[in-house]
Amino acid sequence: MLYIWVMPEQVDDKTVFTLLEVSKSIQKTIADRYRSSYWVKAEMNKLNHYSHSGHCFPELVEKRDGKILAEMRSTLWKTDFQRINQRFIDVLGEPLSEGIRILFQAQIQFDPLYGMSLRILDIDPVYALGELEREKKESIAALQREGIFQANKRLMFPMVPKRIAIISVETSKGLSDFYQIIDKNPFGYRIETTLYPAVLQGERSIDAIVGQLKVIESHKERFDAVAIIRGGGGEVGLTSFNHYRLARAVALFPIPVLTGIGHSTNETVTEMVAHLNTITPTELADSLLQKFHAFSLQVEHAESVLISAARALFLKENDILQQYTAQIIWHAKSHMLQTRTQLGAQQLQLTRMVRQFLKNEKSNLGHLERIVAISDPVHVLRRGFSIVRYKGKSVRQVQQVEVDEEVTIQLEDGLMYSKVVKKMKKDEQ
Repeated sequence: MLYIWVMPEQVDDKTVFTLLEVSKSIQKTIADRYRSSYWVKAEMNKLNHYSHSGHCFPELVEKRDGKILAEMRSTLWKTDFQRINQRFIDVLGEPLSEGIRILFQAQIQFDPLYGMSLRILDIDPVYALGELEREKKESIAALQREGIFQANKRLMFPMVPKRIAIISVETSKGLSDFYQIIDKNPFGYRIETTLYPAVLQGERSIDAIVGQLKVIESHKERFDAVAIIRGGGGEVGLTSFNHYRLARAVALFPIPVLTGIGHSTNETVTEMVAHLNTITPTELADSLLQKFHAFSLQVEHAESVLISAARALFLKENDILQQYTAQIIWHAKSHMLQTRTQLGAQQLQLTRMVRQFLKNEKSNLGHLERIVAISDPVHVLRRGFSIVRYKGKSVRQVQQVEVDEEVTIQLEDGLMYSKVVKKMKKDEQ
């Protein structure tokens, strides 16, 4: 039944109310029905704080298994917000933020222009802290049931982590501190970093971080590790790091995940499952440099051992070489002496052989001289023979000379020149 304080119109036998009349009736009904304030629990999806006015208009939701079951707008006026915000800072160490479950005191209101809303009068910061702990325990239990709680910790960490993918806010003070330590380290170690920007606080941070992890995984061979770096904050700002989906993505990541999210309170689930967790980005940078330093010390030790071993080996081999050298010299001298003796004996024998050879050759030469002397044409000519030559060549056959040709006849005491008158062969005589 509508509570109407104006007379409705009659149109064609129909009772007609204006929208304002209906709205005001609803407003009066709700005001009469819900006179008190109530404690309500819900998730504050967005805070919607307007700095120029100081007022907030939080979006409140109730979810189950990720599905929104109820949603309502609310108002948090400036004075109430300042008071509640200060209590959160005092209790949790940071201001009121979105993306958390809250227990709040509110009045139910209806406005003809803005509709149904809840006016928040107070928020219990202790309840928010308890909800974070509850979500944390549920995430841990789920990861342990799946057997993946230690998965990332079991990965082999590189001896020298030179290539680091970083997930952080570009303007983060923690990221700036991290770069300061890495880039200006006194040892001159060089670490290659690639930034993958992401929101690290609030409900959107879960999708942002998980999304960047997927991007990095698509070319994981380019990196030795992933570092999640945040500038600091209290428990409420870390709520996303207790979320099961983010912790699971870190636990199952194929290369080591490192965290430095800037707080000194209890570890979040994401930090628990990460390969290495440090309290601050600065400490994370120091840890990476320590890996380099430890490797450097190992290299220096190995170098020292190698040099010592090399020197010892050189000394040993030098002694062996000296021994071999002495043996070679001794053997060489002995061989030379033996060879010299053999050469002397061979020289003597060769001398005798040469002398005998020369003697034999001299005798043969004398015999040949006698034969040559006997064969001298002069001796033939003396026995009454002569030599006929035609044009400077000895004539041995009749056909060598034609009739009327002039020939020379050599005798013992001189030459005669004669002309051929007639030729007769032996069988024609």
